[in-house]
Amino acid sequence: MLNTVLSAFNVAGTNTIEWGNGLINKTWKAKAADGVYILQRLNTSIFKNPEDIACNIEAVGWHILHKKPDAVFPLPIKTKSGDLLFTDATGNYFRLLPFVSGSHTVDVLQHPAQAYEAALQFGKFTKMLRDFDVQRLKITLPNFHNLSLRYAQFTHALANGNAVRITESAELIKLATANTAIVDSYEKIKSNPQFRVRVTHHDSKISNVLFDDHDKGICVIDLDTIMPGYFISDVGDMIRTYLSPVSEEENDFSKIDIRTDFFEALAKGYISQMKDELTKDELHHFVYAGNFMIYMQALRFLTDYINNDVYYGSKYKGHNLVRAGNQFTLLQKIQTQEQSLQAIVNQL
Repeated sequence: MLNTVLSAFNVAGTNTIEWGNGLINKTWKAKAADGVYILQRLNTSIFKNPEDIACNIEAVGWHILHKKPDAVFPLPIKTKSGDLLFTDATGNYFRLLPFVSGSHTVDVLQHPAQAYEAALQFGKFTKMLRDFDVQRLKITLPNFHNLSLRYAQFTHALANGNAVRITESAELIKLATANTAIVDSYEKIKSNPQFRVRVTHHDSKISNVLFDDHDKGICVIDLDTIMPGYFISDVGDMIRTYLSPVSEEENDFSKIDIRTDFFEALAKGYISQMKDELTKDELHHFVYAGNFMIYMQALRFLTDYINNDVYYGSKYKGHNLVRAGNQFTLLQKIQTQEQSLQAIVNQL
């Protein structure tokens, strides 16, 4: 089947293996006589309009390469008929990308230098697109980082969800309702002209950066979620996923911590590219970005638990309740250090 797909892109004689640990799209690495490629089948249950993703990637890619011809940007390869995607007989959408030679991804941060390099790449990506008209971008995931909507979904779950689970979640519900100031700040941001709408990646986890053999960042990848947005989305998700030594899946909350050296590294990396782009108001909300993303993810896990695990699913009883507790613990940890962390940003 994959050979049929690859032939549509005029690639033949391939040796194909599954590649990466992505949870959304299915990915393969394909070695052919004329080169090495990354083949992906897009998840249309998540991304309803794959053509919109393809258009966004091509638009920002050509913009970057026109401004900076030596930049690394793996543009999608077109099919024989000139299309950005191939659709098979069963309605699956595929795209083909050139494999970046000498590159690798990192699934778990090992040291602050990786946080610096990754943050630098996300900052560089947004900076290179500062004169790109964000209105050209199509919305691939509507309301993806709309915190006000996520809070409304949470309150709807409280009114209509599983009563037993609501009782079980009482302590986390208290934490959720005690932190509505984060939502209030988000509403103020949306009406503040000092917060600029930019091309934003919206999924800045470490595995979405390519590194070279010396662990230097090459470029960002996995651009399905590039949309107009605020810097707090990219910075916030880096804070959420880079600072703690354990992931959102950890059920021993005593292991959750804030690694200050990792925060300083990511702040230096991002600001090295974006200092002249960010306004004073934005810089003053650098740590808030972490609160924003952590709180939103905590709400989403808690809402899903109350709604009987309809979105994220559950691998064991109470899985989403554990995930929510993990994120609320992380939120509390960062709130206790908010002033000292913001002081690091203010000195850069």
